[in-house]
Amino acid sequence: MNPASDFHPVPIELTVLTGFLGSGKTTLLSSYLRLPQAADTAVIVNEIGEVDLDGAVLAATAAKVPMALLSNGCVCCAMGGDLPGTIAALIEERETRGLPPLARIVLETTGLARPGPVLRSLGPLAAHLRAQVVATFDCVRGESLLALPEAAAQIAGAQRIVLTRQDLAPAGATEAARALLARVNPLAELVAEPTPGARALAALAPPAARSPMPELAASDDTPAHSDIRTALCRFAAPVARDALAEWLDNLAGLCGERLLRVKGVVAVRGERLPLLVQCVGTLFAPLLPFAGTASGSFLVVIVRGMRLDELRELHPPLPLTMHAAARPNAIGRPLSAVLEESCA
Repeated sequence: MNPASDFHPVPIELTVLTGFLGSGKTTLLSSYLRLPQAADTAVIVNEIGEVDLDGAVLAATAAKVPMALLSNGCVCCAMGGDLPGTIAALIEERETRGLPPLARIVLETTGLARPGPVLRSLGPLAAHLRAQVVATFDCVRGESLLALPEAAAQIAGAQRIVLTRQDLAPAGATEAARALLARVNPLAELVAEPTPGARALAALAPPAARSPMPELAASDDTPAHSDIRTALCRFAAPVARDALAEWLDNLAGLCGERLLRVKGVVAVRGERLPLLVQCVGTLFAPLLPFAGTASGSFLVVIVRGMRLDELRELHPPLPLTMHAAARPNAIGRPLSAVLEESCA
């Protein structure tokens, strides 16, 4: 089967389930697979070692769920073309058996995988998937997790962040996690339902085809985490498309691996609709018209180990102001920040 062309015509929901080691990914996925909504779901488990412990746990939970294992190393750096081929094989096996087509695939990555390279590896199937990144955040370890580069990249690259181990966390830890994550990644929807089933259902709900952009505000408060900066860039006037593309290219060049996430909508001269700008890591999706609702023309840039002053010096100069970003009324208010991720 050719994964780039001979593929099921209906886009399949692909959830990249990420999160640092021990943050509750397998527990979350096990809870989901027990629900009736998990019908027509396939699971891909990425293990670094030779022992597929997570796969065994999931298989015991839902024996009838199609499951595949990528055990040749971290999916983000060692798998090469295995992931597109594995997805294609799951689809083909379903068709061969005469079963209804899969509605969704969940890829549970290792605890060390960064979402950007995972999405990049899906390039051959980009037109056939509706992908989203869901990250688990351990409320017990809390802010200390964000000192780890992999964990920070996972949280910054997520469209949804799931608060896990709430029952084991000390008093006030869950609310502290909400406030921290709302500042570190103000673009993400926070999932904190108290029961495992409700939490899993909200976490792995389908990605929205179109969704409103979150309301953001500038803030002069001390950053929530000493090494992660979230910049809100507001544009005072439409910009030239070429100038915007050059600015984004220079942003990626300046930041390199320190660039965790970019997302926003920008008014461009000559375009009827603003353009959607998004990236995970340095993987930028094509600039596409955005027909949803948004508050003005803006970009949110999440970086690690950089000062905002460094970003203000980017060229070519654009008509924008840059401040630390905050999400007003974030605590307790779920926001749909889910977008279709293009992996081309």
